[in-house]
Amino acid sequence: MSYTEAFNRLVTIMDELREQCPWDKKQTIETLRPLTIEEMYELVDSIAEGDWKGIKEELGDLFLHLVFYARIAKEEQQFSLEEVLNGICEKLISRHPHIYGNVQVDDEEDVKRNWEMLKMKEGKSSVLAGVPKGLPALVKAVRMQEKAKKIGFEWENREDVWKKVEEEVKELHEVVDTGDAGKIEDEFGDVLFSLVNYARFIHVDPELALERTNIKFRERFMLMEKIAMERHGDIGNLGLEELDAIWNEVKVSMRNGLAG
Repeated sequence: MSYTEAFNRLVTIMDELREQCPWDKKQTIETLRPLTIEEMYELVDSIAEGDWKGIKEELGDLFLHLVFYARIAKEEQQFSLEEVLNGICEKLISRHPHIYGNVQVDDEEDVKRNWEMLKMKEGKSSVLAGVPKGLPALVKAVRMQEKAKKIGFEWENREDVWKKVEEEVKELHEVVDTGDAGKIEDEFGDVLFSLVNYARFIHVDPELALERTNIKFRERFMLMEKIAMERHGDIGNLGLEELDAIWNEVKVSMRNGLAG
């Protein structure tokens, strides 16, 4: 079966469900919204874990949601699935004049810069206008910095970025001593923002890096709990020194592939 046949099969099934299934018939774009967000997070979880089987499954779920929204829009006489697909095709063609036109580019940075300039010509008020307000803060920081970079607002090298990180950390230490909660929060935010900047310069996705650290911490902590319970019965009676010793033991065993 070709991908066009498979896609048409999905559209047909969606139409049948919308017409015959009591649950599917009741859904609106508002009721689907939280479910779509959940599906997206399940996809990013699979990506963080390198789970290709999970990625395949979650992509299928997202395809279903996209087709579902288009079906509802058709019922509301807003737009059709064909209009959605043709719209993105036209956008891709217009945003890639180096492929579908006579514009010359030297590298991917030229492509990104041209993309933002074309968006401005289409009526965007700012290069930052396309960054969704609802994005998680860490992801939003990356996207804003990337977009600012496309119009030349960027550090020249990573050493200067790291100096900025150190400067922000110093300022944070200084305000912590004042006890001013508002200033402490501001400076802490500046530290995080500068670290996101540095992450870009060393080609690290800070959101993915933090999520993988979260996964690692969860696995290590749960194993530490298990070992502590097996050895001492009640983990609540152990002090930090004892827990830290087990923690270090877990780190070594997991690095050597001995855990589990």
